Amino acid sequence: MPVNDRIGVKIRDLRELRSVSLEELSARTGLPQSLLERIEEGKVSLSLSPLQKIARGLGCRLGTFLDDAAMSGPVVSGNVTGGPQDDSLRFTGGNRDGLLFHALAVNKADRSMEPFVVEVAPATAEQYELSSHEGEEFIYVLEGAIEVAYGKKFFTVTQGQSIYYDSIVPHHLHAQGDVQAKILAVIYTPK
Repeated sequence: MPVNDRIGVKIRDLRELRSVSLEELSARTGLPQSLLERIEEGKVSLSLSPLQKIARGLGCRLGTFLDDAAMSGPVVSGNVTGGPQDDSLRFTGGNRDGLLFHALAVNKADRSMEPFVVEVAPATAEQYELSSHEGEEFIYVLEGAIEVAYGKKFFTVTQGQSIYYDSIVPHHLHAQGDVQAKILAVIYTPK
């Protein structure tokens, strides 16, 4: 089952377990009920911001939707450099190719951070929109270069550089130029 489908099932199961109706979750998240239904059915490509709003609305971590078998000790991730993986998750990110997330701590129980290796597609100003969510993000560029739109400012971050910012400020990142980039992203969302 594709990860987006599994996430939809986990959202529905958690929502039902907590006796939260779609209407109530819509009110808690500010997301349309029809969008929540399509997410639960696996019929829509996700973006990170709505998924974080759903996690907050259900009172859980973002990683809850990615976890399989939680482990309390250290977790060693698989090789994420060799192409698409079963635990890869594509977020639309507001552009046509989006962001391909490879989760690095899928089974780590009670974590406060969400680490990912992310393949980042290029985009033009017409292809993306800024989004915001609670928390912080740390981005380290592994390959290529990215442009981060942060509020009304733009930052270029190249291989070997990093950027750390508050996610509540509207932001977007994409590969600079027409070549894909690869980043290490660590996302913190308060519980």
